[in-house]
Amino acid sequence: MSLSIDEDRPDQPDKSPSPTAVKQGDAKPFWRRPWIIPLWLATAAFLYLQAVPFAGTPEAEAPIPAHDGFPAYYPLLLTHIGLSTVAIVTCCLQVWPWLRRRYPAVHRISGRIYVPSAVIGGLLGLAILGFAPVVGQVGAFMSTSLWVITTLVGFWAVRTGRYALHRRFMLYSFALVMNNLWGRAMAEVIFGFGIEMDFTYLGEAARWVGWVVNLMLVQWFLYRTAERPVEGPARGLVRD
Repeated sequence: MSLSIDEDRPDQPDKSPSPTAVKQGDAKPFWRRPWIIPLWLATAAFLYLQAVPFAGTPEAEAPIPAHDGFPAYYPLLLTHIGLSTVAIVTCCLQVWPWLRRRYPAVHRISGRIYVPSAVIGGLLGLAILGFAPVVGQVGAFMSTSLWVITTLVGFWAVRTGRYALHRRFMLYSFALVMNNLWGRAMAEVIFGFGIEMDFTYLGEAARWVGWVVNLMLVQWFLYRTAERPVEGPARGLVRD
């Protein structure tokens, strides 16, 4: 996922530098990226807290309301959770610069896993959203729809050689899939410290704050790195 926010002409691919232009030493060790370790720790904590309550749990004991009129709800929910888990992990691999440059094959393979996981998982999420609690439905619909759309645009961009556009929209996709961490973190803090808060406000905040803030941070990052050169396909890059 190579990025710059330069405008992409719709009638021609990006004129990105050749992969051979990447010099030795460009791939910084992962410990020199201070956000990598916190990202993986936060992701692991979220997946543990979110997925474990459903692992091997029959529907009658699952932490969800009953859906007697929609028997397919729980299987679809489990599939959505499973695919979203795969999407979160592979997306973390996608945005790791050291891994992308040092092991480009891992970047390509994880991307090919991420796209169908995100699109199918997102569509399943939309399918069951109407049967979920009303609180936060609009925010969840917006974030999930944008997740599917940005992922598809990012995939289309890389397939057509528009690498700047690919990087931009895959970062948007990353921001949207990682918004779930905010909601879980907010709930853990509020319930953990016994803070009294109306569930309606908490549910709405959990569905809106994460993806809006994440998209703002990503856009700030894109503006900040606008002058960086755009890399081409992650193939055959020189290792450091």
